[in-house]
Amino acid sequence: MITFDKVTKKYDGQIGIEDVSIDIEKGEFVFLVGPSGAGKSTFIKLILKEIDADSGSIFVDGQKVTELLSREIPFYRRKVGMIFQDFRLLPKKTVFENVAFAMEVVHKSKAQIKRQVPRILASVGIEDKADKYPDELSAGEQQRVAIARAIINNPTVLIADEPTGNLDPETAKDIMQLLDQINARGTTIVMVTHAKDIVDRMHKRVIAIEGGHVVSDKTGQYQYYKTIGGLRIHESDIL
Repeated sequence: MITFDKVTKKYDGQIGIEDVSIDIEKGEFVFLVGPSGAGKSTFIKLILKEIDADSGSIFVDGQKVTELLSREIPFYRRKVGMIFQDFRLLPKKTVFENVAFAMEVVHKSKAQIKRQVPRILASVGIEDKADKYPDELSAGEQQRVAIARAIINNPTVLIADEPTGNLDPETAKDIMQLLDQINARGTTIVMVTHAKDIVDRMHKRVIAIEGGHVVSDKTGQYQYYKTIGGLRIHESDIL
C-alpha cells in the first residue's frame, strides 16, 4: 500500500530522512514515533506529495508518488485522508457543512452529499451535532468531525498527525477506538504520536525514526533510540 524505496530528503544540507526503505501493507495500522525533529513530519509530507524527495521512490496504492505531475496531485490526494492535532475545522460552517465541503471539492452531487454526510456522522457518533458549529463542540467532538471529513470520500490511506494531542486521556481512548474501527473496515492508517500509553495499549506495528533513519520497526510497544555522544541509547534509558 505504501512503499518507500531508499528515499532521502534534505533541507539546506540537513537530513529530513535518509535512505529510508519501508513497506506498509494494505489494511495495516502503523504508529510512527520518535523525538521531535526525527523526520516524522517529512515522512508524512512525502506521502502527501507536499514536498519532493531528493532521491528514491515512493508508491501509494500502486501509484508512483515521486513521479506525479502537479496537475495529478489533487486527484491523488483524494485517496489519502488527513487528520490533524488542531482539527482544522472551518469555524463558520456547521458540522454538516464541514464534512460536506470535503465532498464538494471532489464534485460530488448534492444528492450524494445529502445521503452520505448523515451516515458518516452517525458512524463517528455525532449524528446529533450536524447543525452545530465547531465552537459549540467539545475537543473530542471536533476531532470526530475531523475524522468524518477525512473518511467521507473513502480514502485508502488515512494519515493521523498527533490526533489525540489536544484531548484528555478518556477522550483520546475513545478516538483511538474509532480509528481502530475504521482500520478494521480496511483503511490503512499511519499515525504519528508521542503518546506512549496509546501505542503500548494498541499493540500495533511501531516504526521509530531518529535522525532521519528508521531505528526500529516491530509490533508492540513504543520505543525509539537517541544518539548521544556517538552512542545509540534506548529511550527507556533516558526518559
